[in-house]
Amino acid sequence: MKIIADLQIHSRFSRATSKDITLQNLEKYARLKGLNLLGTGDFTHPKWLAELKSELKEDGSGILSSKSGFHFVLQGEISNIYSQDGKGRRVHTLLLARNFEIVEQINAALLKKGRLDYDGRPIFGFSCIELVEMMKKIDDGIEVIPAHAWTPWYGIFGSMTGFDSVEECFKEYSHKIHAIETGLSSDPAMNWRISKLDRYTLLSSSDAHSFWPWRLGREANVFDMDWSYDGLLQAIRKRKGFLETIEMWPHEGKYHYTGHRNCNVCLSPRDALKLNNICPRCRTPLTVGVAQRVEMLADREEGFVPSNAVPFKNIISLSEVIAGTTGNAVSSRQVWQEYYKLIGEFGNEFAVLLEAEEDRLKKIISEKIAENIIKNRNQKIPFKPGYDGVYGVPIFDAKGAEEKQKIPKIMKQAGLQEFIG
Repeated sequence: MKIIADLQIHSRFSRATSKDITLQNLEKYARLKGLNLLGTGDFTHPKWLAELKSELKEDGSGILSSKSGFHFVLQGEISNIYSQDGKGRRVHTLLLARNFEIVEQINAALLKKGRLDYDGRPIFGFSCIELVEMMKKIDDGIEVIPAHAWTPWYGIFGSMTGFDSVEECFKEYSHKIHAIETGLSSDPAMNWRISKLDRYTLLSSSDAHSFWPWRLGREANVFDMDWSYDGLLQAIRKRKGFLETIEMWPHEGKYHYTGHRNCNVCLSPRDALKLNNICPRCRTPLTVGVAQRVEMLADREEGFVPSNAVPFKNIISLSEVIAGTTGNAVSSRQVWQEYYKLIGEFGNEFAVLLEAEEDRLKKIISEKIAENIIKNRNQKIPFKPGYDGVYGVPIFDAKGAEEKQKIPKIMKQAGLQEFIG
C-alpha cells in the first residue's frame, strides 16, 4: 500500500494557527493534496484530545480512522527550554504514539512537569534526555523525533540554541533516536553532507499551522507499508518500505539563508562569513541560517549521496505555481478556480505536480501555467531565498529573475553577491 504521510501538523489550540482547524477540514484538504495519512497534531492539549477521541476510531492497528475512513496517527510536539553543557537550549520534539491509552500516560507524566492546557505545543524546562527517558518508561513504541532539526531558534541543530550532534543532545539515550525531521529550510541532500546523520532516517513533514493545501503536505513521506503503527515504526526505524520524501525547496524555507529581517539583509553562507555574521546595516548579529549551519557541521562535499539514502523530490505547491504565474494571491478566487480544474481532472495535487502530462495540462489550464508546472517538476524555478523568518519567493518570470541580481551599493562595496531588500 502506497501511503503519503504528513506526520507533523498543529491543531487550532497551538499558537499562531488557524482557528478553523478541525479534523473535517484537515481531512478535506489532505485528500485534495493527495495525502492519505496525517498526524493528529497536539495530542497533549485536553480539548483537542477530546475531539480526537470523539471523532477517530481505534481498531488495534495503531492507525486511527475518521468516520469517513481517512487515516490518522496520534502525534504531538513538545518544546523543551533548558540549559545543558553551559548553554541555553531550545529544542522542539515530535512524538508519535500507538493509541489513546498511551497518550493518556504521556499526558499524565507531562502534567507532573507543567501545564498542558494553555498551548498545543507545551513548553517544559527539563532536558531532551529526560524527555526520552520519560517516554521510554511508558512505551518503547513512542517515537521521539527532533522536529524541524535545523531551525535556528528551536531545532536540535539550530544555530542559536542547538547542539552539534544528536549524541550531544540526547547523550546516553541517543540510541533511542531513530530519525530527525529535516524541516522546511533544509532537504535531505543538505543533511547527507554530515556523516554522523547517516544512521538517522530523514523525515519530512509540513509543521502546518493551517489546513490549506499550500501548507498541509508541503513536505511529506512516501511509504510502502500496511495500515499499522508497527509498519510505520519499521519505516522510520529501519527504512523498510520508505520510498521517498516530498520536499519544499529549502530556499523557500524561512531560515535558509543568513540574514536580518529588520534590515532586509539576506546573505549566502560565504558572504555572511565575510562580515563575521554582523549585519552591514545595523551592525548587530545576523540570524545564522540553515545553509550556513550545515556548512559549519558538514564533513562532506555537496553532491555526496550515502548508500542508505532515501530519495526525494523538491516541489513548489500547486497553489503557489498558479498564483506566481497569474499574479494573483495564493488564496484568491482566481487561483482556486484553476486549482479545482486540475484537481477535477487528475484527482489530487500530487498527481498534478508529479505525474500529469504537459499536453493534458494545456487542455485544462493556460499554456503558461502548464509550462510552469512542468518547470517546477523539473526543478527549473529560481528563488529569492528565505531568511530570518521571511519565506523565500519562487520567481516565475524573467523580470523577477533580473530583479534578484540588483545588489545595493552597500553590498557591492563589501564584495557581496547575495542580497534581498
